[in-house]
Amino acid sequence: MYQLTLISLTGLLGLSGTAIAKQAACKASSISEPEYFGLKVLSVTAEEAKNHSQWPLGSASYQTPNQGATVDFCNVTVTYTHPGTDDLVNVHIWLPTSNWNERFMAQGGGGLAGGMPGTLIAGVAAGYAASQTDSGHEMNPASASDWALKSPGNIDWQRLVDFADVTLDDMTAISKQVITSFYGKAPKYSYWNGCSNGGRQALVQAQRYPTNYDGILAKAPALEWGDFAVTMHWAHVQMAKLNYVPQPCEMTALHEAVVEACDELDGVKDGIISSPWSCNVDASKFIGRDACGGKQKITKKAAELANAAWAGPSKDGRKMYEGLGRDMPFGTEEQQMVAFAGLVQSWCDEGASGKNCKPVPFLVSLQWISYFVAKNPEYDPLKMTEEEFFRLLRVNGQQYITLMNANWPDLSEFKAAGGKMIGWHGLADQLLQVNSSIRYYENVLELDPNAADFYRFYTPPGVYHCGGGPGFVPETALDALVDWVENGKAPGALEGTSAAGATRPICLYPKVAQYTGGDPRVASSYKCAKDFGKKTAKFEDLGHTEL
Repeated sequence: MYQLTLISLTGLLGLSGTAIAKQAACKASSISEPEYFGLKVLSVTAEEAKNHSQWPLGSASYQTPNQGATVDFCNVTVTYTHPGTDDLVNVHIWLPTSNWNERFMAQGGGGLAGGMPGTLIAGVAAGYAASQTDSGHEMNPASASDWALKSPGNIDWQRLVDFADVTLDDMTAISKQVITSFYGKAPKYSYWNGCSNGGRQALVQAQRYPTNYDGILAKAPALEWGDFAVTMHWAHVQMAKLNYVPQPCEMTALHEAVVEACDELDGVKDGIISSPWSCNVDASKFIGRDACGGKQKITKKAAELANAAWAGPSKDGRKMYEGLGRDMPFGTEEQQMVAFAGLVQSWCDEGASGKNCKPVPFLVSLQWISYFVAKNPEYDPLKMTEEEFFRLLRVNGQQYITLMNANWPDLSEFKAAGGKMIGWHGLADQLLQVNSSIRYYENVLELDPNAADFYRFYTPPGVYHCGGGPGFVPETALDALVDWVENGKAPGALEGTSAAGATRPICLYPKVAQYTGGDPRVASSYKCAKDFGKKTAKFEDLGHTEL
């Protein structure tokens, strides 16, 4: 799911090497206890780490340089509570003991986790003082069992509020104070870097705490939580309705057929759908096509499932939420990636033999439905009927849209504070529909037609959730953000690089990379334009505006 990335050091380490005359010793007694309204610090610990080289899964999604480096840092943990509650929150702050670049980077979490364990190495390796919060519960992106409920039927609202919002501001204040105490000076610049839930957290900072950060990088944000947390389960409701669980290889064959059919809508044959809104192919067209290495054919029920997933949930003629894009993979045939590979995932005991195939729902959605919507640990979403699905979708929206969504379009305070934000969302994101981010950006532009002066958004083709996929990951996004914040250079097209080494400009939305001739693997063979030229994608169908 994640792709290792290396980006230019230009600008990112421009402040590194500055002498730190007043750096404190790495011990708790040398660090002043942070103070912030509404919380009580219970403990501060500090431990020196040398030659640290563990890069956990997910570290690459922060897109910092020096991926894989060995680092030395002071590991500070601040534990606190909100008086009158029984919560216990930890803020983890890793402070480079040499070559601090005088910048602070807060790193977001993913799934149901406030932070991602161990991934602060990504920021430290690039010279940042880096921090994250556990938001008051275990940093497990796929489980809410230890914190969601006080008892069956009763939400632990304090811990949910901690996760949704409050601890993000707490972490910022605590981290800046610890950094200042340790180095003897405040950070010159503060950045937020997050994807998925971390992208939602990024938008929460811009919308609700607009003075906290100079620059925000919001990637593939889970910004419509009150909607998609239930709709992510739609395809599995359809599996139950059809009484059919496909083999992963059958759905892979169907996805490959769709890519083949829509690949050249942008005028380039490269195995990527760059114009998904022009791809309206019906899955029934591929019934009978070989699948699973020729051991079976694409079935009618698999085609019906795909069409239902693309259409999305509708009730009484009303579309309740959008379906999957036709460029989004349904899932994977790699067992170790099954849990996060797609929203039409299944697994079979004997591979292509097709025996004992079972649905594999996305764990975040599964946990959210059971614990927060049904409020019952014993509730099994796999037994959900269509009628029950729509009831729970309504309940989820009524109870959580205000708290969990991060789609408030008024960014005037962030703008007034001088903040800059870059957002990107891969067109082939297999978990979160890119249209949610497009919708948000267009709502911001509708409210402020000049919003591109401080907020710029990109849709890299062929890129999966937070990176990976056959497409072009904008590896220089953080570099561009730093240059914008510190040097006033607003980004145009970002540099996109594929796993195969091809490059392409990632154009400022709504423009696209139009092929102009030459080697299609080289970025110089493209220009940013309003359409793809002879085979124009109909962006106006979504009411897109032009910058």
